[in-house]
Amino acid sequence: MSTHTAPHPRTTASRDLAALILQRTALTGVVVLLWWIAASRVPAFVLPGPQRVFSATVALVQSGTFFHDVGTTLYRVLAGFALGAIIGTPLGIAVGSSRALARLFEPLLAVLNTVSSAIWAVFAIIWFGISNGTTIFVVFMTAMPLILTSVWQGAKTVDIQHVDLARSFRMSRLQILRKVYLPTILPAFFGGARLAFGFGWRVSLVAETLGSSDGIGYRLRQAADLVQTDQVFAWTVLLITLMLLIESGILKPLERYLFRWKPQ
Repeated sequence: MSTHTAPHPRTTASRDLAALILQRTALTGVVVLLWWIAASRVPAFVLPGPQRVFSATVALVQSGTFFHDVGTTLYRVLAGFALGAIIGTPLGIAVGSSRALARLFEPLLAVLNTVSSAIWAVFAIIWFGISNGTTIFVVFMTAMPLILTSVWQGAKTVDIQHVDLARSFRMSRLQILRKVYLPTILPAFFGGARLAFGFGWRVSLVAETLGSSDGIGYRLRQAADLVQTDQVFAWTVLLITLMLLIESGILKPLERYLFRWKPQ
């Protein structure tokens, strides 16, 4: 009589992780190869090759302003995103739990989601000048409507029977919010927050190219004005790397921690 032993979950997870890393490494290699082939057929100022961009990246990291520029952009994005979450989350809960507020805010929210980040950047320059406030305001005006909408939609899915049941147990409003609304809203909030954070990075570059004297967006515009295409690519690669590090090192672990109660 033969017995079959199922593989340990950790072993399976390790194999899946190794396969994923191998696949992504192969994909990266293919992209770099295609990039090198394309760059070898056009002038360097049009499309610099991987080696040239790598050299430019090393030069940027070794420059005296690199960490200041990266830290400044990161601060602006986080500040605008935090303000958007602080204001958008309670508004989303209020709008999702009140039809009257929903009718009031729906047209305004449509307008906010329609206005482009470039227009907000122009207004921000007029109001705040060349300062941190310009980029923070643009990131805020981009992130807040997204978070508000996500939380609003999440609040609408709360089962009213659960709320009534909680009230029958004489739970306070704070307890109902924490035990009934929060578990339902949290996935919607986290999805909207990740989307808002990604958009925040993009619009921060737009704002910095128009209304800043430092930061990644400013350096990108400066390199483009001087036709230093290798530095444009280097800043782009560094920005993508930074976003991937934040995604894999902060956002995904935080998501796993917040939703550890959910079945895998």
